[in-house]
Amino acid sequence: MYQLNINGRSHQVNVEPDTPLLWVLREQVGLTGTKYGCGIAQCGACSVHINGEVRRSCSLPVSSVKAGDRIVTIEGLSSDSSHPVQKAWAAIDVPQCGFCQSGQIMAAAALLKNKPKPTDKDIDEAMTNICRCGTYARIRAAIHAAAGNIKMGSADAVTTEKTGA
Repeated sequence: MYQLNINGRSHQVNVEPDTPLLWVLREQVGLTGTKYGCGIAQCGACSVHINGEVRRSCSLPVSSVKAGDRIVTIEGLSSDSSHPVQKAWAAIDVPQCGFCQSGQIMAAAALLKNKPKPTDKDIDEAMTNICRCGTYARIRAAIHAAAGNIKMGSADAVTTEKTGA
C-alpha cells in the first residue's frame, strides 16, 4: 500500500512495488493527462514533477516515490489552464496532434521555475521531450513567451517559429 501526494491530494493505492508511477496515475488515480509514449523514459510524454523536478513516470517504480514527495501532473499544474506556460501554449498554438504536449508543458514549467529567463541554449538543453509532429520552434517560442522574453502573438513569436531561431 502506498500513500501518495498527487496534486495536493492524498491517494492511497494498493499496487505492486515495481508498478510504474504512470500506471498508478492513469489507472489507479484516474489522471489520464500524463501519457504513455515509449515506456523507456525517452520521449517525455509521461513527464510529471516530483518535488518540483521533472521525472519520467513510465519507468519510475511507485516504490521509489518517498512518503511526503509531492507529485504534480498536468492536471495539477493549474486547475483552469492559467499557468503561464499553458497560456503561452494556447496563444502560440503549439500543439499539432497534441499527444506529447502535457509532457512538454511539464518540462517547460520546470525549466522556467529554475531559469525564469532562459536562452535558446537553455531551452534546447532542458527540453529533451520528443514531438513527432516537430513543433519544436513553436515550443521554443511559447517558452520565451511564458518567460516574458517576447509578447504572445507578437511578430517576434511568429519570426521565431518560422525561422526556428
